[in-house]
Amino acid sequence: MEFQAETGGKRRARTECAVIGVHERSELSGEALAIDGALGGRLGRILRGGDFAGRLGETLLLPDLGAGPAARVLLVGLGSTKSWSRRHYRRALLSSAQALLKCGAREALVTLAAEQVPEVDAYYRARYVAEAFGQARYQIPTLKSTRKPAPPKLAAVRVLVAERGDLVAARRGLEHGAAIAAGSAVTRDLANLPANVCTPTYLASFATRMARSHRKLTTRILGEREMKRLGMGSLLSVTEGTEEPARLIVVEYRGGKAGEAPVALVGKGVTFDTGGISLKDPGGMDEMKFDMTGAASVLGAIKSLALLQAPINVVGIVAACENMPGGRATKPGDIVTSMSGITIEVLNTDAEGRLILCDALTYSRRFKPRLVVDVATLTGACVVALGAHNSAVMSNDDSLAEALVAAGRRSADTCWRMPLGEEYQEQLRSNFADLANIGGRDGGAITAACFLWKFVDGMKWAHLDIAGTAYQTGTAKGATGRPVPLLVDFLLSNP
Repeated sequence: MEFQAETGGKRRARTECAVIGVHERSELSGEALAIDGALGGRLGRILRGGDFAGRLGETLLLPDLGAGPAARVLLVGLGSTKSWSRRHYRRALLSSAQALLKCGAREALVTLAAEQVPEVDAYYRARYVAEAFGQARYQIPTLKSTRKPAPPKLAAVRVLVAERGDLVAARRGLEHGAAIAAGSAVTRDLANLPANVCTPTYLASFATRMARSHRKLTTRILGEREMKRLGMGSLLSVTEGTEEPARLIVVEYRGGKAGEAPVALVGKGVTFDTGGISLKDPGGMDEMKFDMTGAASVLGAIKSLALLQAPINVVGIVAACENMPGGRATKPGDIVTSMSGITIEVLNTDAEGRLILCDALTYSRRFKPRLVVDVATLTGACVVALGAHNSAVMSNDDSLAEALVAAGRRSADTCWRMPLGEEYQEQLRSNFADLANIGGRDGGAITAACFLWKFVDGMKWAHLDIAGTAYQTGTAKGATGRPVPLLVDFLLSNP
């Protein structure tokens, strides 16, 4: 889809659909008033007649308007002016995008970005437009035998901005938003695939194909034999019970200066998680195909950076494996040795994400990163703590944590900082090894992060637990694409 930004105040080409926002109990203004004048006051009569209330997300399509500036008009409710906010703006954008894609327009003029939104500048107002259309256009890759729906006709969106001085920022926002939407689609596609398709080998081949399409990307794939030579006994303990071979996927994006220290993104890629010998309950186990969404998010974020040719060096490290029961599977009480040399008593084989991440974090040291962020659907405890609204962030560096929280707020892909502390480390004590892989029920998301903290000594590190935000359950089941917007915003803001 093509996007372009333009200002009002000039005679413009007729549009196939003009998208106009209306607040509750509000009159038309600005560009909407000009369009209404050209339509003989029809829009104003509709509002005065009570046919459109302006409730947030409400839409009304007016087709076949004849001659004039717009063949169609889509009215979109913006809700109350008192509660108008970033969140409401994004909701109105998504509603308008969904409605536009259902009509026959091939091109549209969206005027919502000309609205003033508290604490949202022209760059983000435009960026959210491109992200909303990317989200609305996304279709889950299905293996259904029925005919796939025809793609929407809409191919171009013109975005109105309030001032000529906003054009440069708005154009940059549209470019960034389109790239973020593309990266989010990569993440969603990978996570939505069934586990018998998206295996560790599939993830590795996908990363290799992605690198071939971008000049600044390179990949390296490590098999189990190489991981064994490196001493990754913790990671390999998770994959003992499966026939699917594990892979360590390394994707380097070199957009910054040669020799400049990279940011390392480390992703959990458990392509299916039964819990191993500590077998999960059957209900909802199909959703454990989403346990590789941290890995998919790393690949999606790097895809966005490559599309933008962002001036930064990033290395993505994905630990990909399955966690299955079997005759050779790791058992509760087994002790394994990590790449760092730290020994771990595996008290629960369903706490496997930290076992693969600790070796991937140790491996990241060879790139001498200036900071490391790991991304994982790590704990159900995080879902209990924060629900589906915020990812959790834990960090050994205040400035890094604050930067991630700020990026989440700007991108509307929010995260909430949770504590780390030596007092939580006490829960990971083991009588038989250097530490245990679980710390009990209390503070489970925090003790999981504390486990990883043991492996990043001397590194600037943050952990994102996305267990509640990475995918939706129930009738809307599917990956969300989070936290790609957060990660890309953070990386673009900290080159």
